[in-house]
Amino acid sequence: MPAAARTLGLTIQPWEVRAADGFEKVFAALNKERPDGLYVSPGTLARDNSKRIAGFALKSRLPSVYVIRKPVDAGGLMYYGADLAYSYRRVASYVDKILKGAKPADLPVEQPTKFELVVNLKTAKQIGLTVPQRVLARADRVIK
Repeated sequence: MPAAARTLGLTIQPWEVRAADGFEKVFAALNKERPDGLYVSPGTLARDNSKRIAGFALKSRLPSVYVIRKPVDAGGLMYYGADLAYSYRRVASYVDKILKGAKPADLPVEQPTKFELVVNLKTAKQIGLTVPQRVLARADRVIK
């Protein structure tokens, strides 16, 4: 991500939270710093507190992008990542092969090939952000 950010002329300021009680300190710092956006990286702590993070971003009028879909349903702005329903179907095909006698070690490791973009237009309006029509046209799901 740092290399991509440099290419785009963006500055990344990482904030680390090691326990659920650390969110308030980071939220306070973010309110003081007023960044242009919030990217929430993957992890158990972020997933378990996704509604809380999305609520903070919405209250702070901070555009937020997530690597899991759940926070977008709770008020986060966008999700872009693997289409999990498709990935689960691929897992089912592997289970089928294994049950029919294939050795797991002989099966190739797959990376996601189908991705989805979800945009919460309701949130965009609440934080005063206009999402370009070309982005909405490419979205797999738009929450109104």
